[in-house]
Amino acid sequence: MMAADDRKQPGANDPGSRGRTTIADGVVAKIAGMAAREVPGVHAMGGGLARGVGAMRERMPGTGKAVTAGVKVEVGEKQTAVDLEFIVEYGLAIGDVAGDVRENVISAIERMTDLEVVEVNITVSDVHLPDDEEEEKESGRRVE
Repeated sequence: MMAADDRKQPGANDPGSRGRTTIADGVVAKIAGMAAREVPGVHAMGGGLARGVGAMRERMPGTGKAVTAGVKVEVGEKQTAVDLEFIVEYGLAIGDVAGDVRENVISAIERMTDLEVVEVNITVSDVHLPDDEEEEKESGRRVE
């Protein structure tokens, strides 16, 4: 009589090995966008045009915050690469904020998708000044 371990071939009965899982670019982009926004010092995602389009989308009924604004991804079968663009709060060390964003984005994507993040390229497109907040309140719009 064969023992149960003798009949099993490695991976043969593992439900995880029966089929393929594909993760869409949009899924990885959302994870990256949320992870980047969680980092203190990130004022807003995207450049000027992306933020403007995002602000218009937020005002439209049935749409929410554009989570993927400022995020571009390339997703392969086992790896992904991420490009981020955001605005940093004035007074903070940009390199430190960028490093924290990179670390948080990599951690979130790898934990949630099992994809290897090969690179996270960051563009800091602006610095948010305290005076900018006053102008935003006066104009009745908030940039994010």
